[in-house]
Amino acid sequence: MSETTYDVRIWTIHQYKGARRTTYTAKWRVGGVKHQRTFATAKLAEAFRTSLLVATREGMPFFVDDGLPANLRAKQPEQSWLQHAMAYVDAKWPTASARHRKGIAEALTDATVVLLGVNPTGVDATQLRSALYRWAFNSQARTGPLPPGLEAAAAWAERSSPSLAVMADATRLRAVLDRYARRQDGKPAAPATVARKRATLHNVLEYAVELEHFDSNPLKKVKWRAPKATDVVDRRVVVNPAKARALLEAVWQQDPAVAAFFACIYYAGPRPAEVRALTIHDCSLPDSGWGQLTLVGSQQTSGSAWTDGATPTEERGLKHRSTRDTRLVPAHPELVAALRRHLDHFQAGASGQLFVARTGRAGVPISPPYANPVDTGTIYRAWHRARAAALTAREFDSMLARRPYDLRHACLSTWLNAGVPPARVAEWAGHGVDVLLRVYANCVEGDDEIALGRIEGALR
Repeated sequence: MSETTYDVRIWTIHQYKGARRTTYTAKWRVGGVKHQRTFATAKLAEAFRTSLLVATREGMPFFVDDGLPANLRAKQPEQSWLQHAMAYVDAKWPTASARHRKGIAEALTDATVVLLGVNPTGVDATQLRSALYRWAFNSQARTGPLPPGLEAAAAWAERSSPSLAVMADATRLRAVLDRYARRQDGKPAAPATVARKRATLHNVLEYAVELEHFDSNPLKKVKWRAPKATDVVDRRVVVNPAKARALLEAVWQQDPAVAAFFACIYYAGPRPAEVRALTIHDCSLPDSGWGQLTLVGSQQTSGSAWTDGATPTEERGLKHRSTRDTRLVPAHPELVAALRRHLDHFQAGASGQLFVARTGRAGVPISPPYANPVDTGTIYRAWHRARAAALTAREFDSMLARRPYDLRHACLSTWLNAGVPPARVAEWAGHGVDVLLRVYANCVEGDDEIALGRIEGALR
């Protein structure tokens, strides 16, 4: 039997504002031994502290080893994995971007399906994944009722979830990591996807350490080798200037409203989401010569289930920068001409947006003022049609400029090949110099010839 005492002192709740979340810690001392328990919300922390105060007023003895009174100790249920994972989602939700929220839900859904094991008769696997992904790991969705048809799957998951303590088992963790390494169809997952999901699992367990469920992160003990990830751009996706101009012209012939969208990426190098946020006020377009674009943010599409508003698009700051930062990039004369042509033919959006949704579902035209940024589906369909028109059958089936983002790779590679200092290219691209050189190491033409020439000179 553990030692008990009536020597108890309880302090006020300590609030800690971290870089990513705010936590609330109840601290107390029992028989000279200090104890603390951290909570995600102030209400939970105050409720726990109140229960300690009530126990002291009623003259209950406290156990020295865990600092709890007899009544609370008996009532402390063991937290389940599902409860902890949902608490982690709630802690991250306020400050996470919509795409980050969605990524967390994907990783936790995969992990939970593995931990739940074999489904019983009557619980469909698809419904189980949907209940976890769309409801359990979506803080916003949990404020309302469960989606129809998912009640049984959600109830079974809650009843069958193992204790959080099972995450100390290396075998369980390895099974989750092995699941991360595969897609739903059983094929190997992309290394970047595996790394992202593993990072989520690591953070969930770090949160458990923070709440004192574990002394250390159990994931660190698992010797699991993740697929090798590479950031280096494959030079096969980089399109040359002649082929890029042919693709841009093909877009103008078939989908003129978004032709300048692709021209921005190819000639100035912004990310597609940054182009979606571009307004007429951000463009300096002289009658001749070079212009300039001021990038002020990005428009990310994740779905209305993950954003704070009712729209599928979320306005964010520039990548890896504060919300007020801007980035200046030069606008090549051909880009200036493309943007001026765009403005001559198409009306800007309500707030001056250059690229807006001009048609709704089934291609029905939308009347101005245009309020929403152009849909990513529209962008990808236009690019697919342009590739089919401008490329040969062999090129179309290849990796060449397969995605609009590949135009950014072509732009930055062109700048580097032209001899622009890497520091300036990194500044325009919104990269660090080290990242730029690592990512585009294989795309700088001429390096091989220079190196071989130096070797010949040395051997002479």
